[in-house]
Amino acid sequence: MRSLIFNLAYYTISAVYAVICAILALVPGRKLLMHGIRSYARLTVLLMRWICGIKVEVRGTPPKNQAVILAAKHQSWGDGLVMMAKCGDVNFICGDHMLNYPLIGWVLKRCGAIVVSNQGGPEAMASLRAGVMRSQGEGSPRPILIYPEGHLTPVGTGLRYRSGAWQLSSQLDRPVVPVATNLGQCWPQQKWTKFAGTAVIEFLEPMAPSADRDEFLAELETRVETRSRALEAEFATAGTESVSDPAKTTKTSATMHKRLV
Repeated sequence: MRSLIFNLAYYTISAVYAVICAILALVPGRKLLMHGIRSYARLTVLLMRWICGIKVEVRGTPPKNQAVILAAKHQSWGDGLVMMAKCGDVNFICGDHMLNYPLIGWVLKRCGAIVVSNQGGPEAMASLRAGVMRSQGEGSPRPILIYPEGHLTPVGTGLRYRSGAWQLSSQLDRPVVPVATNLGQCWPQQKWTKFAGTAVIEFLEPMAPSADRDEFLAELETRVETRSRALEAEFATAGTESVSDPAKTTKTSATMHKRLV
């Protein structure tokens, strides 16, 4: 029941904020627009806790207003919302499929998001370079959020890390901050059912720009995946509860871990 209530609330406020942010996007500059987007993200994180019992714990130091690349694990539809809620004024990279949502394309363009072609290959690299050039001209620094795998992944799994984080780091001469998470154990990918528990977002030690792409990406993948597996194990040991059926509160952590992964 709580999953139902949360999803109804989430999609309702998403529609409302889409309209609000589209209006704010008419105002010159992006200050008011980014304030609206962060308000939406923070409200969603509050609803996660109030309705679903999902507490978000931040470990490490979120690099607010710093010229860094955030290279994060992507397990959940809520990942980007949590990052925006915790990291202040964040620029982000997203696939061009987001332009298909009503009003979203307009808002993305106005907030300076780097929209990358989902086709991959030369088209994706061209759109990434265009976004890099635009980021260089923004003036005040802000973190750029990228998901190196390019797609949502189920808990306990991973995909090959793409070169986008390395490209951004080398072209902008910015360090990369790896970000591990286990949020997918509370909000699995885009699924309807949510699970109560503590979701951790952990900011790891920065990685300096490197000329060696393959070595850099291998190190980034090792750091993010190793810590994410550790956080998943920590969550499974602590146990969890499906919020779709609050009467079932005695399930063991082993059973829930099997169900989730």
